[in-house]
Amino acid sequence: MMSVVLSLVFMIPLSFLKNSYWLNQYMYFIFSFIFMMKMKFNFQVESISYFLMCDLLSYTMILLSFWICSLMILASAKVFNYKNYEQLFLLLILLLLLALFITFSTMNMFVFYMFFEMSLIPTLILIIGWGYQPERIQAGTYLFFYTLLGSLPMMIFMFMYYNYNYSLNLFLLQVNLNSMILFFFMNFVFLVKMPMYFVHLWLPKAHVEAPVSGSMILAGVMLKLGGYGLMRVLVIFSYMGNWFNYIFISISLVGGIFVSLICLRQSDMKSLIAYSSVSHMGLVLSGLMTLNLWGMYGSLVMMLAHGLCSSGLFCLANICYERLGSRSLFLNKGMISLMPSLSLWWFLLCSSNMAAPPSFNLLGEIMLINSLISWSSLTMLMLMFISFFSAVYSLYLYAYTQHGMIYSGLYSFFNGNFREFLLLMLHWLPLNILILKSEMFFMW
Repeated sequence: MMSVVLSLVFMIPLSFLKNSYWLNQYMYFIFSFIFMMKMKFNFQVESISYFLMCDLLSYTMILLSFWICSLMILASAKVFNYKNYEQLFLLLILLLLLALFITFSTMNMFVFYMFFEMSLIPTLILIIGWGYQPERIQAGTYLFFYTLLGSLPMMIFMFMYYNYNYSLNLFLLQVNLNSMILFFFMNFVFLVKMPMYFVHLWLPKAHVEAPVSGSMILAGVMLKLGGYGLMRVLVIFSYMGNWFNYIFISISLVGGIFVSLICLRQSDMKSLIAYSSVSHMGLVLSGLMTLNLWGMYGSLVMMLAHGLCSSGLFCLANICYERLGSRSLFLNKGMISLMPSLSLWWFLLCSSNMAAPPSFNLLGEIMLINSLISWSSLTMLMLMFISFFSAVYSLYLYAYTQHGMIYSGLYSFFNGNFREFLLLMLHWLPLNILILKSEMFFMW
């Protein structure tokens, strides 16, 4: 694992070379495949070096980080074409990837906390530096302060827990705690990052103001930090979780329904996709809070599927934005007449978003539904509405953008190019091929 970290550090000079933009993208792509070969496809913890390790959960999340970072560069050709500080852009992506890699592979809770916080800074600079809306500083402030407010109690908790346990190693968390306050201290930052309904307001704002690369990393990887953190530390609260996890499950499921209804009132494509993320991650959170095996497996599958699907939808919204100069659903109409080939990708990714077979989302949703209904049959009602509305807003997004009268203010138009189709293919293909090798995710 340390060898991968050193390889990433040695890539820093590569960011400063002139005209090395696409070389960086190829390097991340190659890293993805090299890292894929390192995995033994079993449930054991391996590659232990210094303070790093890799098990199936870490492996999945790191691979997702490499993949999404590679696609971020592929999606942001505008930064390269307009020479918009592309070297700084590449450096930020590299630092972000380094922070995410160590966050997902560390064994020590304090190191996890440090790099968890570090990943915030490159994201903030991406939003404020390359975002194209006037409210981006406000969005960055929301992102920063929501996360910081949640994470400082976590630091205090860690120091306190060290007094009980004499170790912060994630595999040696043996002392169980029975305090509601301590539960909140430890997990509030993960609930904000997921984001749970009630503390989700930073997410739509950050997405709408972020450039396409910012949206991709936020939806693809940053939201998964919350789920990953909960999976690692819920073991400390396993006795107590049975007493009041129903509160979080209720908030997540009812919040999921409300957010789905909010999706149907959006006029901005990015905003709609961002709110749909809140709904999906609510399902993941409620699955984790059931504390059973199906919930853990289902959450891992759903996080991976959502990372690819949501990121792909943001790419599509950006492709339309680059053509029309607007993300409004009222102006992006009749696209099937102008870009029929892109319309196919809209259909494929929208259908994956609503968990149609053979997408990986379907597997995740089936497992989470199993987990929640075995926990309480009353959740059936909420799950029914969430599943139904996820289909409704996905079809609403597809039908509204692809059908209808073409906007009369359009002057000239350019169809999709090879880079864009490759970008969409690299999102959609893993999302629908992974279901053929899904037994791998039952081993964690």
